[in-house]
Order: sequence, then C-alpha cells, then structure tokens
Amino acid sequence: MNPKTLMNPTTIFTDGSSRGNPGPGGWGSVVIENDLITELGGREDETTNNRMELSAAIAGLNTIKGDDKIILNTDSSYVINGITKWVNSWKINGWITKTKDEVMNRDLWEKLLEAKEGKDVVWNYVGGHSGIIGNERCDEIATSFADDEPIMLYTGPIANYSITNILDLSQVTQKVSKKSHSKAQAYSYVSMVDRKILTHKTWAECEARVKGKSGTRYRKATSLDQEAQIIEEFGKF
Repeated sequence: MNPKTLMNPTTIFTDGSSRGNPGPGGWGSVVIENDLITELGGREDETTNNRMELSAAIAGLNTIKGDDKIILNTDSSYVINGITKWVNSWKINGWITKTKDEVMNRDLWEKLLEAKEGKDVVWNYVGGHSGIIGNERCDEIATSFADDEPIMLYTGPIANYSITNILDLSQVTQKVSKKSHSKAQAYSYVSMVDRKILTHKTWAECEARVKGKSGTRYRKATSLDQEAQIIEEFGKF
C-alpha cells in the first residue's frame, strides 16, 4: 500500500482581515502537509478584506511541495465562488464582466489560478468564528497583522504544535436555511439598476431605488463578505 494513503490529505486553513474596506489588512494561513505545520501571515497598509482572503489562499497553496490532495478551508464564499464558478468565464471574456466592468482583484485571481495549477484542490467552506480551530488560528494571525501587532508564527513538526486538534472540523457550521437567513440582521442591501450597482444601509433606501423599475436586482447582505459576493455575482452578468 502506498504510505501516502495512510496519511491525512494536505490541509490548509486561510483567513483575511481588514480594518476598513479599504484600510490596513492582514492575512493568515496554516498549512498541514505530512507531519509538518507551517504558519504564514502578511500585511498591507491599504487593502480590502477580499484581497486579504485571496492572498491567504495564494500563500497557502504556494507553500505545498507534494502532490497529495489538498483541502483548503476558508470562510470566504467570495473566494470559493470565484475560483469554482466565475473565474473561467472571466478569463474567456478577457477579465471583463457582462456589465462591461473590469473584474475586481484580477491580479490576485490570476495568482490564485497559477498557485493551484496542477494541484488537486478541494475548496471547503467553513463558518467564520464557528469554533473551527484552524480558522480561529488564521483569524488570530490575520488580525494581528492587520493591527500591526507582533505574533509568533510556528514552523515545525505537528507533534510539537501548541494546537493539538488543528484538524478538527467537528464544529463546522451548517448552511442556514433560507428562512433563518431572511431573519438575519442586514449589514447592507445591494441593488442593480440599469447595470449600475449600489449598496444601501437601509431597506427603504434600496426599495426607493428599485421600486417600479423593470430589470432590477436586489438582495440583502448580512456581512461585508456577503456584500462583496453579491456585488461580484451581480457584476458578472
């Protein structure tokens, strides 16, 4: 039997953070390959949360040396939807959306495509701040870099790692039903009228823009990450 089959697949946890959008930001990755742990982190003075999420995934994939299956865990639906649903269409269309706008963060999407080239990657969504140890550690790294605070990054055997249950995904959050999601407090509302996309802080403001007009799209966002996802989704048509 191939000894690789006795081992866990290569696992990556990633997270990004920004203090403002844009604002100072940081990213964190934890890579578990064979019996080694590699923690990574970085910072930019003026960035966005989505750019930091992408940077974390790129850095994690670029660290992989072997050819095992890779499970990349992220709490960014923007990253997962972009790499699994949208990016091929963007490339075909010359990185222009169907609304004739340039794709946001093209430079990082191209780097992510390069980083995953030739790798067998499973993109796995995990709920942020839901008790997933790897995600929590990445969040700690990302926010420390965003706040420009010192943090020790570990590289070495998994046996000596201070987090003993890093691979535990037992607390993974299940996707909420449409009913429960509809009752969640709104972070913002996103509307598209005549292919122009705007965000609104109140439903009344959004409703006033779309009411009585044909061909409009609008949706509630419950987080900054979801707002960015909706904007990207509207923009690709």
